[in-house]
Amino acid sequence: MITIVGSGKVGGAAALFTALRKVTDEILLLDVVQGLPQGEAMDLNHMLSEKGIDVNIRGSNDYSEMKGSDIVVVVAGSGRKPGMTRMDLLKINASIVKGVVENIKKFAKDAMIVPVTNPLDPMAYLTYKVSGFQKNRIFGMGNMLDLSRFIQFIHESTGYSRNSIRALVIGEHGENMLPLHRYSTVSGIPLTSLLSKQKADEIVQGTRQVAAKVIELKGATVHAPGNAISAIIEAVLRDTKQVIPVATYLDGEYGHSNVSIGVPVVLGKNGVEKILELDLDSNEKEWFAKGVESVKTAISGLEL
Repeated sequence: MITIVGSGKVGGAAALFTALRKVTDEILLLDVVQGLPQGEAMDLNHMLSEKGIDVNIRGSNDYSEMKGSDIVVVVAGSGRKPGMTRMDLLKINASIVKGVVENIKKFAKDAMIVPVTNPLDPMAYLTYKVSGFQKNRIFGMGNMLDLSRFIQFIHESTGYSRNSIRALVIGEHGENMLPLHRYSTVSGIPLTSLLSKQKADEIVQGTRQVAAKVIELKGATVHAPGNAISAIIEAVLRDTKQVIPVATYLDGEYGHSNVSIGVPVVLGKNGVEKILELDLDSNEKEWFAKGVESVKTAISGLEL
């Protein structure tokens, strides 16, 4: 069973895309708002019925119903508003996420946790510290979402099929993220040989800024994060050993410790089964370090 805590737009989208992947028989939507998860579950089940998909989605306001969950996705919290940075949400959401994690410890102590609430990396760190779970069981969604945006910019810039593009984004899920065009390819052809450095730098900057643009235009990002969550869930439940960038706790990797931030990992039935350490150049190391310092500044103000 998959539990999604937070039944707003992103939580609903995560349930939808997870159901469409047919990786679990049951999805529980949890929320403190009376009626919201129940109504969302009804709506989603009606859609799944027409498509002949036998995944049961149910809604509840009772945390005890998450018992037996394999994965708990934490989407609960205030969403990012136009003009806000992800870090603006830190104090608002830290207490909410802490309360959710305490309930996970109580009712789903064997589950893996996928933090999604912004600011993502500090919330992944908070989740790890408050839960007391082994670090392989906590993996935040952030860079998987950034990756989808980076792929779209590569597609727009080259005109080549999205299906041919393999790309990578690591670092902070925020303004200091590190889209790695040096590690990105189109059917194995290095992106650096297909685009000028100026163009590659443009799409990197575009990837860093596009979330704010979507929020400005429609008020929230919904479908891309929902899909990113479902991709992470599928990698775990199908034990695919897929290499995915997620926010996980570092203990010396990349030269940093006591911080949770996005890095490429092997994701399978045991959660984070291996952290892959890339050979970053001096500029990439500088950007990654900027993200680490941003996250560390944020977590220094958390009450754990």
